[in-house]
Amino acid sequence: MPGKNLLYRRKILRQLYFENILSCSDISERIDRSIPVTTKMLAELIGAGAVLETGYAPSTGGRRPQTYAIKPDIIYVVAVAMDQFVSRIAIMDMHNRFVTPVVKFDLPLADAYDALDLVSQKINELVGASGIEKTVIAGVGIGMPGFVDIQKGLNYSFFETRQQSIVEFMEGRVGIPVFIDNDSSLIALAELRFGAAKKKRNAMVINIGWGIGLGLILNAGLFRGNNGFAGEFSHMPLFSNGKICSCGKSGCLETEASLAVVSEKAQAGLNNGKISVLERIPENYEQASDTIINAAAKGDKFSIELLSESGYNIGRAAAILIHVLNPEVIILSGRGASAGKLWQAPIQQAINEHCIPRLAEKTSIEISSLGHQAELIGAAALVMENYEKV
Repeated sequence: MPGKNLLYRRKILRQLYFENILSCSDISERIDRSIPVTTKMLAELIGAGAVLETGYAPSTGGRRPQTYAIKPDIIYVVAVAMDQFVSRIAIMDMHNRFVTPVVKFDLPLADAYDALDLVSQKINELVGASGIEKTVIAGVGIGMPGFVDIQKGLNYSFFETRQQSIVEFMEGRVGIPVFIDNDSSLIALAELRFGAAKKKRNAMVINIGWGIGLGLILNAGLFRGNNGFAGEFSHMPLFSNGKICSCGKSGCLETEASLAVVSEKAQAGLNNGKISVLERIPENYEQASDTIINAAAKGDKFSIELLSESGYNIGRAAAILIHVLNPEVIILSGRGASAGKLWQAPIQQAINEHCIPRLAEKTSIEISSLGHQAELIGAAALVMENYEKV
């Protein structure tokens, strides 16, 4: 744990990372220190080249306050976004800009015994090639699918670490503090801090990918449930289709609505003579979903029908949660968000059909502006959420 003065300087940097520009009084309120003490710490940070004066806030009738921002290249974070098939790694600055290319590599988690070895190797290679010293890297944030226990640093769905936590395993190999979380929780964190859920108190963030993940924002914070596993949206049992889900149960939302299922249905339809601009569906799920979404965006009727069916089923599941949680907004994020407004009509139709109108009338459906980068941004935000603890 850092000393008291360092702790509060890190609190200031953390606040500036998340809010971009703040006045001294804003910072003072957020870190619970007096204005004279905050002014002194800001002066020290400016002298160290960590904080910049950015001018004056708009006038509210009195003296215009000086505003401050974090210098973007004073601290870096390594962001890792994993899904069931593909992992991505990048180094980001304090303005969430990529300072390295995003390194993407195939990594099927179900079959990869040495997945963490490969990820740590890729991190070390990227950091080494960047020329950035590890001393200015605040940490590594890793988003991953599965049941992730953030307190113990474990993933109960994937990864064997030989009696070590994932955090201990990774820190021993990269020499930088490591933080892990569920991928959908990090997507929700990105939306809460930088996206469509910013300044929203109650929101549902649906991660449309190979499964259908969910991050819950309640009372302006992430809701994790009793032991951290809240949000298993994919495994709501909605169908009597006899299809076995990846969880081992049957009839889950995932079996009718995920992008993996959309890809499989697309190929089956083409095999049965469906007319489409699609000629064949790539075996690689990432390429398959991109192919279908691109075709739908160009007006291909068959592709639109596939996404509409998936969206309607997502809407059915969302309707159940609206009855329970009454959220202000439903945000569609993650890989599938690139389909944009194609999701909104079928999801809204299902909500109209399955929700009590008074419960749903104030719930809007929005498409994330962060899209497929949301998990990387959330992984970076995870590091900075914990920055004062490093």
